[in-house]
Amino acid sequence: MLPSLAEVLDLPVVRRARPRVVVGADRLDSPVRWVHVAEVTDLAHLLRGGELVLTTGIALPDDAEALRRYVTDLAEAGVSGLAVELGRKYRGRLPDALREAALEAGVPLVCLERETRFVEITEAVHRRVLGEQLEELRASEHLHSVFTELSVEGAPHDRVLREVARLSGCPVLLENLAHQVLACDLNGEDPGILLTSWESRSRSVRSTRRTVHDPATGWLVTMVGARGQDWGRLVLVCGASPTPLLTTLVERAATTLALGRLLERHQEGLERQAHRTIIAGIVDRSYSDPEEALVRARAVGVPLTGRTLVALVLRLRDTGTGLATQARLADAAEGAARVCRELRLPALVGSLDDLRVGVLLALPPAEDPERCLDRLAPLVRERVGTGTVLAVGSPVDDIRGVRRSFLEARQVADVAARQVTDRPYHRLPDLHLRGLLHLLRDDERLQTYVEREVGPLLDHDARHGTDLTSVLRHYLDAGRNKTLAASRAHLSRPAFYERLRRISHILGVDLESVETCLSLHVALLALDSVRDPLAGRELATSLKHTETCDSATRSTLDNQFRTFDRHKQPIAED
Repeated sequence: MLPSLAEVLDLPVVRRARPRVVVGADRLDSPVRWVHVAEVTDLAHLLRGGELVLTTGIALPDDAEALRRYVTDLAEAGVSGLAVELGRKYRGRLPDALREAALEAGVPLVCLERETRFVEITEAVHRRVLGEQLEELRASEHLHSVFTELSVEGAPHDRVLREVARLSGCPVLLENLAHQVLACDLNGEDPGILLTSWESRSRSVRSTRRTVHDPATGWLVTMVGARGQDWGRLVLVCGASPTPLLTTLVERAATTLALGRLLERHQEGLERQAHRTIIAGIVDRSYSDPEEALVRARAVGVPLTGRTLVALVLRLRDTGTGLATQARLADAAEGAARVCRELRLPALVGSLDDLRVGVLLALPPAEDPERCLDRLAPLVRERVGTGTVLAVGSPVDDIRGVRRSFLEARQVADVAARQVTDRPYHRLPDLHLRGLLHLLRDDERLQTYVEREVGPLLDHDARHGTDLTSVLRHYLDAGRNKTLAASRAHLSRPAFYERLRRISHILGVDLESVETCLSLHVALLALDSVRDPLAGRELATSLKHTETCDSATRSTLDNQFRTFDRHKQPIAED
């Protein structure tokens, strides 16, 4: 880091010259890149900016306009200051014209009241500048060594963040493109301060370049990604004016994280990669001719011709795009493929996105799809755990119908992920009203219906920080049984009755009416489809499973988890 003008004036060799700041005492933080000794007036074209100009003033003009032009030229060249030695030309004080010109141009003006050897000043300053540059070079070499070693080892993201926090002494966070924290090392800072309203604060920091510093928040932000595909941002909470070394630190860390993610993806088996490519080609209609999909599938040992094709979607219940989620998804795909091999069921198995695994069963005509699913589903659940749901699309006999079967299975999986049931697998008829509402969730008419029915109550909760919507859910989920609803809401009956009265007043409805309650219940179910209820716990889930969070962070998130689960449990029981 370059020394400031104030630091240069504080050097012993400069102090011996008795420096006195005449103009620009508020600009002494200007960095000094070099010292230039010159006794001529036309030197601006020789400067590159950041120089401290030393002169005895012997060649400076007496004309006020010429002095002003001299100082203006120095200002345009970007000098950090002008130091004039008294004794040769000016005795006692500098001329008013020079002072006024420096004040106008914004150039710090220093007079040296005692004669000194300029060569000693230049040597001292240059030694300091070169020493700083050498120190920065050594520090940069150390960063290069640290992150090269992490990259070669394929270090997990939590270790990378730990190194960044250690080297910088600042909190560091890794977020995805939706501004949700994937991992963090808070470096002892209060999580309640750093993580509160994270998404809204993060969205205010725009990434106009790969690496930016936002003075308002004190964040140093760099994009994380490779091969032209950015997937996150690395945020260093460093305060004002980060040093070039800190910028280098976050950029090297971002490169290491991007490389680590590429290596993790490459660890996926070649068979899974090939299957994923074929499934994606079918679903995205990437193949110009459907026959191409048949040829490719046959090449990997899964014949699709003359078979009953059944699309399955294995979906993680918890949303998220963190590295831990990627690992779970890869495990789910490998587990499903292993079950298919054990049951001798020909199948293509590969990830569809960051939450779903696609399975395309190619059953012989004599094979009953229902019997196959009854054998397959329990083993898949046993192998991949209860944190996933298995959805089944309609069987088709032709490759052209596979895309529709996959889309149907995906819709079913998204709805089933919100429910807690013991079903080994789900079909569209199993979803009833929730399935219908989910299919219609993007329809403006459904969204308008939700706002008309429960919008005033949602607005009231938002304005006053209440939770009357949750009370209404308890009441409706309990079949209008007030005693049971009050118990589920952990409220006394008088308190629960009072909240129902307020809800009735806000919505302007009679909660004793069966038809009214049915309409409100449908509106709340539709709200769950329009506004994904899992999104509220996505940040907490990703941080809860992140080892880099300290105990205070985990404690805060555990409390949020319990609050969320308490409020959402009646919905799950519905």
